[in-house]
Amino acid sequence: MTLRSDLALVADLIEPSSRVLDLGCSTGALLSHLAATKDCAGTGVEIDADAVLAAIRSGVPIIELDMDHELTEFADGSYDVVVLSRTLQTLHRPFEVLQEMIRIAPRIILSMPNFGYWRNRFRLLRGRMPMSKDIPYDWYDTPNLHHATLVDLEDLFAAVGLVVQKRIPLTADGRTLRLPEGTATWAAGSAVYVLGAV
Repeated sequence: MTLRSDLALVADLIEPSSRVLDLGCSTGALLSHLAATKDCAGTGVEIDADAVLAAIRSGVPIIELDMDHELTEFADGSYDVVVLSRTLQTLHRPFEVLQEMIRIAPRIILSMPNFGYWRNRFRLLRGRMPMSKDIPYDWYDTPNLHHATLVDLEDLFAAVGLVVQKRIPLTADGRTLRLPEGTATWAAGSAVYVLGAV
Protein backbone atom coordinates (compact mmCIF):
# COMPACT_ATOMS: atom_id res chain seq x y z
CA MET A 1 0.00 0.00 0.00
CA THR A 2 1.38 3.40 -0.97
CA LEU A 3 0.91 6.15 1.60
CA ARG A 4 0.06 9.74 0.75
CA SER A 5 3.37 11.66 0.78
CA ASP A 6 2.70 13.57 4.01
CA LEU A 7 1.61 10.33 5.76
CA ALA A 8 4.84 8.66 4.63
CA LEU A 9 6.73 11.50 6.31
CA VAL A 10 4.61 11.08 9.46
CA ALA A 11 5.37 7.34 9.45
CA ASP A 12 9.12 8.09 9.27
CA LEU A 13 8.80 10.20 12.43
CA ILE A 14 7.31 7.35 14.50
CA GLU A 15 9.61 5.03 16.43
CA PRO A 16 9.32 1.25 15.97
CA SER A 17 7.03 -0.57 18.45
CA SER A 18 5.22 2.66 19.39
CA ARG A 19 1.64 2.75 20.64
CA VAL A 20 -0.07 5.08 18.14
CA LEU A 21 -3.45 6.80 18.30
CA ASP A 22 -4.40 8.11 14.84
CA LEU A 23 -7.17 10.70 15.08
CA GLY A 24 -9.15 11.23 11.89
CA CYS A 25 -7.52 8.09 10.49
CA SER A 26 -9.89 7.68 7.51
CA THR A 27 -9.52 4.07 6.30
CA GLY A 28 -6.51 3.38 8.55
CA ALA A 29 -3.75 3.38 5.91
CA LEU A 30 -1.15 4.89 8.26
CA LEU A 31 -1.84 2.43 11.08
CA SER A 32 -1.81 -0.51 8.69
CA HIS A 33 1.56 0.66 7.32
CA LEU A 34 3.02 1.17 10.82
CA ALA A 35 1.88 -2.27 11.96
CA ALA A 36 3.43 -3.93 8.90
CA THR A 37 6.72 -2.02 8.76
CA LYS A 38 7.46 -0.88 12.32
CA ASP A 39 5.66 -3.36 14.57
CA CYS A 40 3.54 -0.54 16.00
CA ALA A 41 0.27 -1.16 17.81
CA GLY A 42 -2.42 1.40 17.30
CA THR A 43 -5.99 2.54 17.32
CA GLY A 44 -7.73 4.72 14.78
CA VAL A 45 -10.46 7.24 15.50
CA GLU A 46 -12.85 8.23 12.74
CA ILE A 47 -16.38 9.63 12.53
CA ASP A 48 -17.15 8.82 8.88
CA ALA A 49 -19.07 5.52 8.86
CA ASP A 50 -17.85 4.43 5.41
CA ALA A 51 -14.21 4.99 6.39
CA VAL A 52 -14.75 3.10 9.65
CA LEU A 53 -16.12 0.10 7.73
CA ALA A 54 -13.20 0.18 5.29
CA ALA A 55 -10.73 0.24 8.20
CA ILE A 56 -12.48 -2.68 9.91
CA ARG A 57 -12.41 -4.67 6.66
CA SER A 58 -8.64 -4.13 6.40
CA GLY A 59 -8.09 -5.23 10.01
CA VAL A 60 -7.29 -1.84 11.56
CA PRO A 61 -8.52 -1.40 15.16
CA ILE A 62 -10.81 1.63 15.01
CA ILE A 63 -13.28 3.51 17.19
CA GLU A 64 -16.05 5.70 15.85
CA LEU A 65 -16.29 8.82 18.00
CA ASP A 66 -16.47 12.61 17.92
CA MET A 67 -13.00 14.06 18.50
CA ASP A 68 -14.43 17.40 19.61
CA HIS A 69 -16.15 15.89 22.64
CA GLU A 70 -15.16 12.28 23.30
CA LEU A 71 -11.37 12.11 23.62
CA THR A 72 -11.85 11.90 27.40
CA GLU A 73 -12.54 8.18 26.72
CA PHE A 74 -8.74 7.69 26.50
CA ALA A 75 -6.64 7.39 29.66
CA ASP A 76 -3.72 9.68 30.49
CA GLY A 77 -0.48 8.51 28.84
CA SER A 78 -2.17 5.53 27.18
CA TYR A 79 -0.22 6.02 23.91
CA ASP A 80 3.32 7.00 22.92
CA VAL A 81 2.24 9.28 20.07
CA VAL A 82 -1.00 10.82 18.81
CA VAL A 83 -1.29 11.64 15.10
CA LEU A 84 -3.69 14.23 13.69
CA SER A 85 -3.29 14.58 9.93
CA ARG A 86 -5.03 17.38 8.01
CA THR A 87 -7.90 17.42 10.49
CA LEU A 88 -7.34 20.16 13.10
CA GLN A 89 -8.86 22.82 10.84
CA THR A 90 -12.11 20.80 10.58
CA LEU A 91 -12.71 20.56 14.33
CA HIS A 92 -15.01 22.81 16.34
CA ARG A 93 -12.74 22.84 19.42
CA PRO A 94 -9.10 22.67 18.24
CA PHE A 95 -7.70 24.15 21.48
CA GLU A 96 -9.40 21.52 23.65
CA VAL A 97 -8.53 18.69 21.23
CA LEU A 98 -4.83 19.61 21.41
CA GLN A 99 -5.06 19.63 25.23
CA GLU A 100 -6.56 16.14 25.16
CA MET A 101 -3.92 14.90 22.72
CA ILE A 102 -0.98 15.90 24.93
CA ARG A 103 -2.76 14.31 27.91
CA ILE A 104 -3.12 11.02 26.02
CA ALA A 105 0.50 10.88 24.76
CA PRO A 106 3.75 12.80 25.37
CA ARG A 107 4.26 13.33 21.64
CA ILE A 108 1.99 14.73 18.94
CA ILE A 109 2.56 14.56 15.20
CA LEU A 110 0.24 16.94 13.37
CA SER A 111 -0.09 18.09 9.78
CA MET A 112 -2.20 20.92 8.45
CA PRO A 113 -2.63 22.93 5.25
CA ASN A 114 -1.19 26.44 5.28
CA PHE A 115 -3.86 28.97 4.37
CA GLY A 116 -1.05 31.55 4.05
CA TYR A 117 0.49 29.71 1.08
CA TRP A 118 1.30 32.21 -1.69
CA ARG A 119 -1.13 30.64 -4.18
CA ASN A 120 -3.94 31.01 -1.64
CA ARG A 121 -3.01 34.65 -1.10
CA PHE A 122 -2.98 35.24 -4.85
CA ARG A 123 -6.46 33.75 -5.24
CA LEU A 124 -7.73 36.10 -2.51
CA LEU A 125 -6.20 39.06 -4.33
CA ARG A 126 -8.15 37.96 -7.41
CA GLY A 127 -11.37 37.92 -5.37
CA ARG A 128 -11.53 34.14 -4.98
CA MET A 129 -11.42 31.91 -1.91
CA PRO A 130 -8.26 29.78 -1.68
CA MET A 131 -8.12 26.43 -3.46
CA SER A 132 -5.01 24.27 -3.86
CA LYS A 133 -3.90 20.65 -3.65
CA ASP A 134 -3.98 21.04 0.14
CA ILE A 135 -7.35 22.86 0.13
CA PRO A 136 -9.24 21.19 -2.73
CA TYR A 137 -12.73 22.41 -1.81
CA ASP A 138 -15.05 25.15 -3.00
CA TRP A 139 -15.96 27.61 -0.26
CA TYR A 140 -19.51 26.24 0.00
CA ASP A 141 -18.63 22.56 0.49
CA THR A 142 -15.39 22.70 2.50
CA PRO A 143 -15.04 20.72 5.73
CA ASN A 144 -12.59 23.39 6.94
CA LEU A 145 -13.99 25.48 9.78
CA HIS A 146 -10.78 27.33 10.64
CA HIS A 147 -8.37 28.98 8.21
CA ALA A 148 -4.91 29.44 9.73
CA THR A 149 -1.44 30.31 8.55
CA LEU A 150 1.58 28.52 10.03
CA VAL A 151 2.15 31.56 12.27
CA ASP A 152 -1.44 31.34 13.57
CA LEU A 153 -1.04 27.61 14.14
CA GLU A 154 2.17 28.03 16.11
CA ASP A 155 0.51 30.72 18.25
CA LEU A 156 -2.20 28.16 19.08
CA PHE A 157 0.41 25.57 20.03
CA ALA A 158 2.04 28.06 22.42
CA ALA A 159 -1.35 28.98 23.95
CA VAL A 160 -2.06 25.29 24.62
CA GLY A 161 1.39 24.87 26.19
CA LEU A 162 2.96 22.83 23.40
CA VAL A 163 6.55 23.10 22.21
CA VAL A 164 7.39 22.71 18.52
CA GLN A 165 10.15 20.10 18.49
CA LYS A 166 10.24 19.92 14.71
CA ARG A 167 8.50 21.72 11.85
CA ILE A 168 8.71 20.28 8.34
CA PRO A 169 7.26 22.62 5.69
CA LEU A 170 6.00 20.86 2.58
CA THR A 171 5.57 21.90 -1.02
CA ALA A 172 2.17 21.72 -2.71
CA ASP A 173 3.24 18.26 -3.95
CA GLY A 174 3.97 17.05 -0.41
CA ARG A 175 7.76 17.11 -0.67
CA THR A 176 9.97 18.69 2.00
CA LEU A 177 10.41 22.40 1.25
CA ARG A 178 14.07 23.25 0.61
CA LEU A 179 13.98 27.03 1.12
CA PRO A 180 15.27 29.19 3.99
CA GLU A 181 13.31 28.83 7.25
CA GLY A 182 11.67 32.26 7.13
CA THR A 183 9.98 31.54 3.81
CA ALA A 184 7.74 28.72 5.08
CA THR A 185 4.87 31.03 6.06
CA TRP A 186 4.21 31.88 2.40
CA ALA A 187 6.04 29.13 0.46
CA ALA A 188 4.71 25.98 2.18
CA GLY A 189 1.46 24.39 1.05
CA SER A 190 1.28 22.54 4.36
CA ALA A 191 3.50 21.49 7.25
CA VAL A 192 4.10 18.55 9.57
CA TYR A 193 4.82 19.29 13.23
CA VAL A 194 6.25 17.21 16.07
CA LEU A 195 5.00 18.63 19.36
CA GLY A 196 5.59 17.99 23.05
CA ALA A 197 4.56 19.54 26.36
CA VAL A 198 6.33 22.60 27.78
